[in-house]
This record gives sequence, C-alpha cells and structure tokens, in this order.
Amino acid sequence: MRIELLNTPPDAIETRIEEQIRPISMDDFAGQQRLTDNLKVFISAAKMRGDALDHVLLSGPPGLGKTTLAYIIASEMGSSIKSTSGPLLDKAGNLAGLLTGLQKGDVLFIDEIHRMPPAVEEYLYSAMEDFRIDIMLDSGPSARAVQLRIEPFTLVGATTRSGLLTSPLRARFGINSRFDYYAPDILEGIIIRASGILGIGIDGKAASEIAGRSRGTPRIANRLLRRARDFAQVDGVELINHSIAMKTLECLEIDEEGLDDMDKKIMETIVNKFSGGPVGIASLAVSVGEERDTIEEVYEPYLIQAGYLTRTTRGRVATRQAFLRFSTASGSNEYPLFDEQQDR
Repeated sequence: MRIELLNTPPDAIETRIEEQIRPISMDDFAGQQRLTDNLKVFISAAKMRGDALDHVLLSGPPGLGKTTLAYIIASEMGSSIKSTSGPLLDKAGNLAGLLTGLQKGDVLFIDEIHRMPPAVEEYLYSAMEDFRIDIMLDSGPSARAVQLRIEPFTLVGATTRSGLLTSPLRARFGINSRFDYYAPDILEGIIIRASGILGIGIDGKAASEIAGRSRGTPRIANRLLRRARDFAQVDGVELINHSIAMKTLECLEIDEEGLDDMDKKIMETIVNKFSGGPVGIASLAVSVGEERDTIEEVYEPYLIQAGYLTRTTRGRVATRQAFLRFSTASGSNEYPLFDEQQDR
C-alpha cells in the first residue's frame, strides 16, 4: 500500500478519493431534484418496455455531478458503461471500435462531447438514430461503404458548453437535462455524507461554513473537505470543527462568497486594467496567465451568477457590483459603467 501511494501521481490519488465519495444510486444523489425525478421515470419506463434508455445530454458548469449521474444511469438500467471524452475521439475508427463493442442496453458516456471533431461527430448521427454505422473502405475508385449494425445503446453526453454543440447532434438527444448550482443546505448534506466515507467527523457549523464557500459546486465542497481533513489530522484533531474549517478556508484564500485568488485576479484585471471592459477573452487570458477555456468554463459561470461579470458581443464587462468591490480607484466617476444611462 505504501509503495502504491508513492508511485501513484497525486492527481490519480485525488481522483480515487473522489470516486470513493461519489453516490452510486439515484437515491443517494443529492440535489437536482427535478432532473433526477424525471430520469427515474424515464429509466423505469425504458426498463418496463425492455428498451435502451433514450440518449441523454447533461449540461452545466463543471463539478456539478454530470459524470456521477452518467454512471448512476448505467447502474439503474443494470447496464455496463464505457467512458471516453470528446478530445480522445480524434478518429472515426476509435468511435467505431467503441460502438461495435457495446451490448444491448449499454451506456456510452462521452465527456466534453462538444470537443469532438466534426468528422467523428457525423458517425454518431446514424448510430444514435438507426443503430448502424457506415465505414468507408479504401479510397478513390475502389472506395466502398460497409454498413455495420450495432446493438441499441444509450449515449450519455456531458458538456460544460452546450452552445458549442451542433444542432444536428443536439436534436438527437431525447433527454436534455441542465444542471444548476446547489443550494448551501444540499451541499452541507453532501459534505457530512462525504466526511463519513473519509472516516473523519465534522460538526454542523464547520460543514455549513464550507458549504457556503463552495460556489454551489459539490466537487469544490468535497475538495475543501479533504483539505480541512488534512489540517485536522496535522493538528491532531479527530473532528473538523469551525476553527479548523476557518483555518482551511483562510489558508486557501477562499472568501465568504467562495471566490478564490484567480476569481479576484480576473475581476481586478477587468475593473482596474481594462476600466471595466469590454475586454476580449484572449486579452483577459493573457493578462491573468490562465487558459481561455479554463476561464470560460470554470471561472466565468460563477462570476456571472454572482453578479460580477457579464458577457457581451464586444467582450467581458464588469458590473456595478464588481466596481464597488474590486476597484482600487479613489472615486468612481471615471468609470462609465456607473452612468445610469449606460447601465440600461
């Protein structure tokens, strides 16, 4: 065990721990009540008919449980699941190999489905609708198409950017489910459940504090819980109390609204360096030293929901609320966004 941990990359260890605390049934899955209630009905109906579940698209910000729910769907259907991601399916042959290996009712989970190459995506159309794929053999005058039948299956696609999906692909999903951020009380329950699995206690006040700073995201809540466990163990404490929780959050620079150092850097850059915007995403990414995809998929959704940022056709624009919090100027008159007419 010790050698295994020493030779296991840190990211792999974190992934393994995350898998341990994932819920394994629909009843264990907290939050997203309407979404899960609907899925229970669709799954029950498909099982009663003896059919594969209709194709499912799960969309929403990262860390809300899309991957977890994909595995739960397979479990509830009593089916096997094969998992991949859009960027890995760079050749049609890779997708064909996955599809031909599926048994009746199996689930194929494609994470980041919006990042599939268009040439590969087109092979999915006939597979999703008619359960067949057409493979081109050879090229030029000797080229010929071979049609392969595949077993009825369920495609579960997950995306953080549903707007990048092509219309033909989106139309082939019979079930389209959108994830919302979690309420603090739901996150508190998730944290308490996870602490039991991790083998450390946590009091209600500490769980509430961590939940309130988790940006409505279970993945962040569980990550903060694991870091609080580290502080508790180093301090020789068997229970994560409010003091330990606060120490953890302060050391990680997570403020009362759940904003971390990069959130603040993004907003301070827009407000103070670009006078509130608009600023293009490429310029913003260079200024803060972060990948544009990470800004768009990880940071922006929460900053927009928190009321600090808006997206416009000309770029990112800071709101009045952002100026009041992040501006380093002594006065606000120089900022045009404070003009009521421009706000409208």
